[in-house]
Amino acid sequence: MIKEIQLRLLPNQAASEQSIKQCVVRDFAIDAGAVKAVRILKRSIDARQRTVMVNLTVRVYINELPADDEYVRIHYGDVSDKPSVLVVGAGPAGLFASLRLIELGFRPVIIERGKNVRDRRKDIALISRVHKVDPESNYCFGEGGAGAYSDGKLYTRSKKRGSVDRILNIFCQHGASTSILADAHPHIGTDKLPGVIENIRKQILASGGEVHFETCMDKLILENGKVKGIITTNGRVFTGKVILATGHSARDVYYHLHDAGIELEAKGIAVGVRLEHPQELIDQIQYHNPEGRGEYLPAAEYSFVTQVAGRGVYSFCMCPGGFVVPAASGPEQLVVNGMSPSTRGSKWANSGMVVEMRPEDFSSYKEYGVLAGMKFQEELERQSYLNGNCRQTAPAQRMDDFIRKKNSYDLPVSSYTPGLVASPLHFWMPEFITSRLREGFKYFGKVSRGFLTNEALMIGVETRTSSPVRILRDKEKLSHISVENLYPCGEGAGYAGGIVSAAIDGERCAEALVAQW
Repeated sequence: MIKEIQLRLLPNQAASEQSIKQCVVRDFAIDAGAVKAVRILKRSIDARQRTVMVNLTVRVYINELPADDEYVRIHYGDVSDKPSVLVVGAGPAGLFASLRLIELGFRPVIIERGKNVRDRRKDIALISRVHKVDPESNYCFGEGGAGAYSDGKLYTRSKKRGSVDRILNIFCQHGASTSILADAHPHIGTDKLPGVIENIRKQILASGGEVHFETCMDKLILENGKVKGIITTNGRVFTGKVILATGHSARDVYYHLHDAGIELEAKGIAVGVRLEHPQELIDQIQYHNPEGRGEYLPAAEYSFVTQVAGRGVYSFCMCPGGFVVPAASGPEQLVVNGMSPSTRGSKWANSGMVVEMRPEDFSSYKEYGVLAGMKFQEELERQSYLNGNCRQTAPAQRMDDFIRKKNSYDLPVSSYTPGLVASPLHFWMPEFITSRLREGFKYFGKVSRGFLTNEALMIGVETRTSSPVRILRDKEKLSHISVENLYPCGEGAGYAGGIVSAAIDGERCAEALVAQW
């Protein structure tokens, strides 16, 4: 017999399968010898009260053993002799579109401008060591996309568009820990995710697909309102229908689409800074304990949101036990992002602290039309670069100094390895953003005592929260509204916001393409 039951336990009680089993036996009067296994289905931490509790949904196997697999496996057949589909971009949208194409009996041909996920490491290391940004291989471009080296967080609110559990199962099939199936905020970790991405690529190749690295799309081949294929910057021609999954930082793609007359629309973005605290302080605040998280709790997270002068101010991509990293994808740019290893074991916590911006807020760039938001991003990243001494050293300011509009003459030790430069962010960042951040921080400091502190560090700038444009597509067919054989997909097309939602959108585009073959 199998029972699914709800438990609410202290952290030490939820720390192991054996202690959970003891609680099950005690609370539900089940014979201990009959319980053959306990499997955690869902796990979340409730830290709203002073006593922190762990909520569990568990499956109890009574007088029977569980199946070997903790996840559902998908069979990927041989598609080497099947019709080909071009998939431009090897981020989560492109990779999951490719896997879904294989399931449906089509052969994916992936075109990726960057390097494979392992070789990217060398170029990423050079950003910190010699402040060199390779425009084709960096934190944004390359196999795995922008998420490969910025954490691997799998939490999403986009649950109406497709099955989150299906995506998580596919990650497990390719090497991710099955803990992601249970955790309320699943997370693979930037140290583990590259291996999972490699396994996905190996599956695509084993099934007869193709993957072309260091091959950048230059333009689409358009004839009579139809996409016939692509031409790459090195002159290669690939023919076929196109799933376009190029990510939110491929600005050259937006310029090309705009010049080619392919309809785009401006969309809102969020812009701000990375805010870094000592993780111990966040643990003390979130767990209501001056001793911090103790032995049984993970590094604490937080989530804040408020409204200031008609715009949202909120935390974004919170990385407990993580690092702030340089995320520029071209020259004269300085952009930061955050990541955490699987252990979440660093002594810092960081998150984006951003202000909502709408298309009407880019009026000073209105001559650029639908690309105005992108031009705003570019200019702010350039200003950050100049204030970082024209290197990847990032401009930074203590949090309370920012509130008081004071210069920070010294800075705390930071996880940001290229280095920091003390800079008055309150002075050179747009007032539209800084005034709202200031009021937002004051509010967050009231609802979470101790959060507003000069121990916290603001690092500029965070601009790549989402795509500044949307590539218009038919709501049902998911192809472009007026150009046939083009399926804009994922974050870069403006239809996703994270690894899981991008993966879901990739699958949907693959299904739509096949349905209209």
